Amino acid sequence: MINFERIKKDCFWDYTFSDEEIAALAVSENDKEKSFLFQKILLNSTSLFNDLKIFKRDVLLDLLSNYKVPTFNHDYIFRRKNIAEVYFFDKPLLVEELKWVA
Repeated sequence: MINFERIKKDCFWDYTFSDEEIAALAVSENDKEKSFLFQKILLNSTSLFNDLKIFKRDVLLDLLSNYKVPTFNHDYIFRRKNIAEVYFFDKPLLVEELKWVA
């Protein structure tokens, strides 16, 4: 279940989107619109995993794979992107301080 109120509060405090508009962005044929929503969630969501579930699995894989982490706020964004890759797609964990020590 997608919590649109949380997404609006966390990610779109500077916009006035309806639930339907946010849902439409997730399935849009326009890659820029999907990327816009993805970036807003990746950078701002307080419930990252739950909110990324707004995307279909194959769309999410494509968005994560093609997302280039910017130099601004690099470490923070890199961590969030990587933990989403680990959680959803069993990719390797690349954040050293989050790895289990044996």
